[in-house]
Amino acid sequence: MNTAASAGSDETPRIEIVRGTASEEELAALIAVVSDAYLHETEEAVAEEPRVSVWERTQRGLRKPLRRDIPWGRFSG
Repeated sequence: MNTAASAGSDETPRIEIVRGTASEEELAALIAVVSDAYLHETEEAVAEEPRVSVWERTQRGLRKPLRRDIPWGRFSG
């Protein structure tokens, strides 16, 4: 048995029997098992979206530190 699916394409997997003779029942069982395994694998391969809290979405970046070398008008001392 030889299975192949092109990486990065929407092509469905292809099964090719290269040796022996399989009955229709054996082929049906093989297709059912491989199809089910393929569906479970594709469902589990989906990455979860990262959870972003409301606080993280609305917070602003921190301000730059104050420069102590620049006098502030009459408060410069």
